[in-house]
Amino acid sequence: MQCGSRAQGFILIGMFMLIMLSGLILSEAATRWQTQVLREREQELIKVGLAYRDAIGRYYNQTPGVVKTFPPTLEALYNDERFPTPRRHLRKLYLDPITQAEGWGVLTAPSGGIMGVYSLSYKEAYKTKGYRGALQYLNDKRTYGEWYFVYVPQPISGRNAL
Repeated sequence: MQCGSRAQGFILIGMFMLIMLSGLILSEAATRWQTQVLREREQELIKVGLAYRDAIGRYYNQTPGVVKTFPPTLEALYNDERFPTPRRHLRKLYLDPITQAEGWGVLTAPSGGIMGVYSLSYKEAYKTKGYRGALQYLNDKRTYGEWYFVYVPQPISGRNAL
């Protein structure tokens, strides 16, 4: 009987090793999955932030009259009632991809109104370097709350004004 109990002991140790190895593999897979989700949310934050920035720019540039104004609320980007037929500068009001909740931080223009948005999340950003071109300002930003998407009006040059 000793031979059978010795074999059972090796089988039991083998099963423990298999369970331990499976746990390590699953924890690595979970870490990779979490990283992938975070990367996707970062890309979505950039896409949505730029959509808000562009919508603010359209609202500002399409202001009737000479004096341009920024939108008073984010809802005004969805339903701009300054015209006989309301205009939509955004298809919908987006959730913050990082917090997965409604609400954005807003940057107020000196003249009033909203000139930009940012995430209300203070989680550390996954990607902090390697942005180029128009997104270069995101380099070295530690948290998502530091990622500002702001519309800055371009000054009218003297030659084009005449």
